[in-house]
Amino acid sequence: MEPLKDPLADRYLPNLQPPPAAYLSKTLLFPQNNSVPDWKLLKNHLKQEGRISKTDCVTIVQTAASIFSREPNLLDLMDPITIIGDIHGQFFDLLKILELAGDLIETKYLFLGDFVDRGSFSIEVLLLLYSLKINYPNSVFLTRGNHESRQLTTFFNFRSECLYKYDLDTYNTIMESFDKLPLACIVNKKFLAVHGGISPSLETLTNIVELSRFGEIPRKGLLCDLLWSDPVNTETGVSSEKFKSNNIRDCSYFYNAQAVNEFLKKSKLLCVIRAHEAQIDGYKMHKWNGSSEFPVVITVFSAPNYCDVYNNKGAILKFINHGLHVQQYNYTIHPYILPNFMNLLTWSIPFVIEKVLEIMINIMRKGDESEITNEAGKGIKELENEIKGNKSDLFKNKIKALGSMMKMLKTLQLENSAILELKGMCPDNKIPKGLLTQGRDAILGAIESFNTAKNMDLVNEKRPE
Repeated sequence: MEPLKDPLADRYLPNLQPPPAAYLSKTLLFPQNNSVPDWKLLKNHLKQEGRISKTDCVTIVQTAASIFSREPNLLDLMDPITIIGDIHGQFFDLLKILELAGDLIETKYLFLGDFVDRGSFSIEVLLLLYSLKINYPNSVFLTRGNHESRQLTTFFNFRSECLYKYDLDTYNTIMESFDKLPLACIVNKKFLAVHGGISPSLETLTNIVELSRFGEIPRKGLLCDLLWSDPVNTETGVSSEKFKSNNIRDCSYFYNAQAVNEFLKKSKLLCVIRAHEAQIDGYKMHKWNGSSEFPVVITVFSAPNYCDVYNNKGAILKFINHGLHVQQYNYTIHPYILPNFMNLLTWSIPFVIEKVLEIMINIMRKGDESEITNEAGKGIKELENEIKGNKSDLFKNKIKALGSMMKMLKTLQLENSAILELKGMCPDNKIPKGLLTQGRDAILGAIESFNTAKNMDLVNEKRPE
């Protein structure tokens, strides 16, 4: 594929190959002239930051959706199988996962949702996962996460990404495919794999089987809880209630050891495997029945260095011959994307305005000085002093206001990386009001003052109204 031209030979990294200049052609993407894409070719094309046409994108999404719609709410799979947690638009980390997960001829993949949002390459993640599903319908399985919804993809950045790379029709088609995703999976007849966890409405596995899943995720009920609930954050899993309202998520519940043990015993299962929460090591074993016992809950999180600030590892779980193996990995460097997919012109506006303000301040200061130094030659002392005083105050106020603007714009220019870091962890990519006017130390202090990136990001864990 011919790369983008560089007529001025002024690329900042000349050794880095430019992205492909054109869409991947339909004849190459679908070599058998049907709806089965060449997933390896697509993977390499997307890795080079290439794109495919809207028509081909929609074909892949709709073909995968038709497969999802025929699958049950509750999948039933046996090993060998690799279980993958949240990916969150981190396409280049997904490529690493595929290297580690094993050959699809010999094993199966189970993705536990949250393929999109937060990262900048959600479209690429989705196209590759859906292409794998089309090529290996009996080996690749995807279940729904809480981010596979209209509500969260609008609140976060996936909808914006769709509008930037394609259009609203494409976004709506993808949302319809999310509505068809299965909800959970039984692995080796002993493990319940689901995005969030259990629910007070979950008495038996039949409750999952009989759910009506085709639609937006409701605010409450079993479907909501399967995708939104969390285990209690204690070492022993002990809490005052089996199911306690989840104030972190602003919906669903925290479930404790008693709730999980009762469910597992009734369902004749060993453990709940879930995703949904970032972990410093990429996984967490909730050994609530004692350190020598098998964990009753296992959390797996597969997006390393989540949001480019968490500094966590990613992990996947491998079941081989009824044995469980944990594979950890570090993040992969990815192409840099400006926040909200803004273009360079928009990004450069603060630099331009700063220079204009510098000129205005210099003009005003010169005018202020001329008013003061030329007073001797104007006569009528009293009127002159009054005019001078008023104008001096006026100029000082204007200069002070412009100075504040200059400081803010200078901060924007010098602290881009810190501001981007804060934006990535605040709702709607906004930073706290007044922070820019406080300068460099305030911004760096805001990052350092939070104990962890996870605490800083807690506001984004809530379900939007």
